[in-house]
Amino acid sequence: MIEPSGPALRIEVHASLGSIDAAAWNRLAGDQLFMRHEFLHALEATGCVTPDTGWGAQFLVARRGGQLVGAMPMYLKTHSYGEYVFDWAWADAYQRSGLSYFPKLLCAVPFTPVSGVRLLAESDAERESLVAGALALAQRLEVSSLHVLYPPATDRPALARAGLMAREGVQFHWHNSRQQGYGTAGAIDDSAPQRFTDFDDFLSTMNHDKRKKVKQERRRVRDAGIGYRWKRGREITEGDWAFFYQCYADTYRRHGHSPYLSLEFFLQVAQARPEPFVLMLGERSDAGVVKPIACALDVHCGDRVYGRYWGGTEWHSGLHFETCYYQSIEYCIAHGATVFEGGAQGEHKLARGLTPVVTHSAHWLAHPQFARAVGDFLARETRGIAHYVDELNEHAPFRSNRAPGDGAG
Repeated sequence: MIEPSGPALRIEVHASLGSIDAAAWNRLAGDQLFMRHEFLHALEATGCVTPDTGWGAQFLVARRGGQLVGAMPMYLKTHSYGEYVFDWAWADAYQRSGLSYFPKLLCAVPFTPVSGVRLLAESDAERESLVAGALALAQRLEVSSLHVLYPPATDRPALARAGLMAREGVQFHWHNSRQQGYGTAGAIDDSAPQRFTDFDDFLSTMNHDKRKKVKQERRRVRDAGIGYRWKRGREITEGDWAFFYQCYADTYRRHGHSPYLSLEFFLQVAQARPEPFVLMLGERSDAGVVKPIACALDVHCGDRVYGRYWGGTEWHSGLHFETCYYQSIEYCIAHGATVFEGGAQGEHKLARGLTPVVTHSAHWLAHPQFARAVGDFLARETRGIAHYVDELNEHAPFRSNRAPGDGAG
């Protein structure tokens, strides 16, 4: 037990989300699937996230009068896989100095490079108490560091006031708005948003060369006899999930990795909360029999769609872009979603209408000298990120060469 951070607030640490009431957790977490009890607990229950896989649960909760008023998804990590905010160079520097970087303490959603609330609380005072509790836990466990990945703007002030160093990264997102210019602060001008009416309407905003390239990629897929169906929620059958998992696992293995997640995980989450899942199912007729040959799994929460995984059993020119991006963009337009998040990395997304957004993380290192060195590095890296985003926006595919947003979120 960590010492209380205030006379009426009690901070606890739980080695499993299963010991925390699901309704109380979800009341704070909101509707985004990745932070909900169903998602995080399924990671534990199916063995994807355990101490044996390098993810030791250390869930931090704050109670006032017995009521849950704050929480953080925390893990004791023995590696840096599945995070998408890369600190391998820091770990290497520690090792070369004869120090141990692992274990470290991490606040994040495993295997999910998606921004969202990390300090589950209703007030700034409770957020600050959570951060203080996380730092106290890090010091008590004598870990090298504490890291908070992909926090939103509401969380970042409390992290900064506690002394965590800010870091920036870049992802590529698509925006459902014809207002593709920047406001004075670099944010999208959304004063009178005009949503796209269809995919051709979106294409009309692109310059000639990029528009032609997208049309060619889509035509090749159609010419191969491939069509698509969108299945959402309980429309996705257990057979669909089995095919998706075959594709998902194959994609990982083609890149020389074992898949992080199991079929049991997806089935458990889909059973508990099916509504957010959207399966983009690519099919082709073979001797009169229609069979699935590719799919992508998206998650639709609120006004945002998150692209998560994809794979296929056949190779066709343009299949990746159609399955991963163009179908999701069409889905967003049809369902009024304002943003499609295309996942981590990928400059090739720029030519397909996804533009750079800035992502955020926060870091505390126990060793003073390493903390100063990392602070200097982050200052240089942040300047480099700003230059990189400007350079990318200069090559945006739109006719007016304007980018849809800066991703300040």
